[in-house]
Amino acid sequence: MPLSCQRTRTVKNDDGTEQEEEFTYTHFTYKPHWFVLSQTEGKEYQPPAIPDWNEQKALAALKTERIPFEDLDGNCQGYARRGGKIAINPLAALPFKTLYHELAHSILHCAESDMADTDQTPRSVAEVEAEAVALLCCESLGLPGAEFSRGYIQSYAKGEPISERSAQRIFHAADRILKAGYADKPTTEAP
Repeated sequence: MPLSCQRTRTVKNDDGTEQEEEFTYTHFTYKPHWFVLSQTEGKEYQPPAIPDWNEQKALAALKTERIPFEDLDGNCQGYARRGGKIAINPLAALPFKTLYHELAHSILHCAESDMADTDQTPRSVAEVEAEAVALLCCESLGLPGAEFSRGYIQSYAKGEPISERSAQRIFHAADRILKAGYADKPTTEAP
């Protein structure tokens, strides 16, 4: 059970003085009257089947080409280029999460559409948006990587809330990517 807790800490100001600052954090606790699925009886739990999402259909529907990964940085998991081109490191730790992240960059930050930004989009905002899309896609399809996405988002957001505009862009891109993987023909932008 998540519990919100408060504590104080001493913070050093720029002028060298110290002050007490209160902060909130979440603590998780186990409640003895709760139980986990393995403690129940009955038929073996079968999670609902998730329809097959098809990467090739999505790439075609989104007019995106997967190009060979040529970055020499071994830590780079993938990248997106203008013109609907993405590359995924063949050694990517979570290739589907990386795929959704790069598709989001392609849709939101590299494409020429109503949802595209200019070069003025701060990198932190672009990374939060792309990783939030990856989080939504992974969670929607039951794929691993959500816990890494959450940490990545928090790291780039630096405690700042996601703006309403970014939230709209995130949901729009995730919806396009998920629908594209089920499409029989290329999708077009919504009016």
